[in-house]
Amino acid sequence: MAGFAGAIGVAVLGLLVLLAMSAGGSNGGYTVRAIFDDAGNVISGEDVKIEGVKIGSVGSVTPTPQAKAAVVLKIENPGFQNFRADASCTVRPQALIGEKYVDCRPTAPRAEGTPLPPPLHKIPSGQEGAGEYLLPVTNNHSPVDVDLLGDISRLPERQRLTLILNELGAGLAGRGSDLSEVIRRANPALQELDRVLAILSNQRHVLAQLNVDSAKALAPLAQHREQFADFIAQSNKVAQATAAHRGALAQNLKDFPPFLKQLGPAAERIERFADATIPVATDLKAAAPGIDRTFTQLPGFSNSSTTFFENLGKTTKVTGPALTAVRPLLARLQALGNAGKPTAESLSELLGSVRDTGGLERIMDFIFLGTSSANGYDALGHFLRGSFVASGTCLKYEISAVGCNRKLFEKTGASASAASASAASTSVEMERTIAVLKGATPAQALAKYPGAVSTGSAAASLGVTGGSSTTAKPVGGSTAGTTYYTPSSEGSEADGLLLNYLLGN
Repeated sequence: MAGFAGAIGVAVLGLLVLLAMSAGGSNGGYTVRAIFDDAGNVISGEDVKIEGVKIGSVGSVTPTPQAKAAVVLKIENPGFQNFRADASCTVRPQALIGEKYVDCRPTAPRAEGTPLPPPLHKIPSGQEGAGEYLLPVTNNHSPVDVDLLGDISRLPERQRLTLILNELGAGLAGRGSDLSEVIRRANPALQELDRVLAILSNQRHVLAQLNVDSAKALAPLAQHREQFADFIAQSNKVAQATAAHRGALAQNLKDFPPFLKQLGPAAERIERFADATIPVATDLKAAAPGIDRTFTQLPGFSNSSTTFFENLGKTTKVTGPALTAVRPLLARLQALGNAGKPTAESLSELLGSVRDTGGLERIMDFIFLGTSSANGYDALGHFLRGSFVASGTCLKYEISAVGCNRKLFEKTGASASAASASAASTSVEMERTIAVLKGATPAQALAKYPGAVSTGSAAASLGVTGGSSTTAKPVGGSTAGTTYYTPSSEGSEADGLLLNYLLGN
């Protein structure tokens, strides 16, 4: 059983090794086999970089049957283990002592949204470098080192030329095509120039149309060549001034991205503000004619107001001394106001309390009801419900004037007799009333002062006519707001008469 478990472990381990080798390289990592025309001074362990950042190291450097140099690149950074078919590498000097490193580009730059080229082709098993990703020599560059040129430059010119011709003649005899390819690969600029020329060749029709359109566009500039030349001269001055302040300009460019980040929310708020001001702008557009008339008539109004301000200035000159003289009075008024503030606050509280509790209405009710209770109204007119009587003679009605024997409204004949009878009946009624007020009962008053009472007299209103009783009624009816008393029996007739009299019925 233990042997069976060991066999399973060995099988799993072998499977893992095979998977690692199939993933690229014998070491289980991402390995690129780059072919160069020349890999002088490139040794194992040198750096492999992308844009100056180390992503791996050189594994080995071996010659190929085609007299090239195969440099194995071990890419250790997982983020760059995706070299594409357009990848390229260049041998560059690491330091002055002759060390080199390999500078690579996993893929060429392209416009956003452009599909990626296919990945590098993996070398099949059975061939040299099996499991590694092949980067052909056409994608790589081996520039001529500067020190080699320096070595040649030490010799005289004739020997230099002889050396160059001898070396080139011996090494490149009958290999003109190979020399052309090597020169192009040796100088990346020439290779890029070939690509640029190829692009221009494909776009020659567009360039021809561009030339025609440029002629049309430059014609107006030719007509104004002096202004255009002046524009270029002024631009030169601006460029010089900008160069003189390149430090501040660099700082501005550095601060520009944070400024844009802060500008975004502000622009959103400005947009919301603009949306909110659309109704205001619409109303302002409708009010624009009126505003225009206002500003048109404003000069005339200003001219008219000049006279007003001149008169105001004259008035101010006259009233200024008077206002200055009033200042002591204002101080005294202020002192008076401060002294009267507690009284005013108390009066305010009192009046507020009177207003809130309905005190004014109650005072008016008291005056009205007090007046109604102190004054009555009967067939003869208004009378007092209560009075202080000093003597009986003080309340006796007199028809004659004081100190004159001539009677008022004196009449003769029947009229005089009627007036005399009316006065007599009124005198009898008053005598009875005085007797009742002095403490006598109505029956005693009737017995003491017998006699007839006229129909319109107060006795009639009391319900007394020759000793007979009638039911008392209010003068104004039941809706007049008065009260009356009806005696309940024959024995209480006199008391009822007194109560009706006192109640004003």
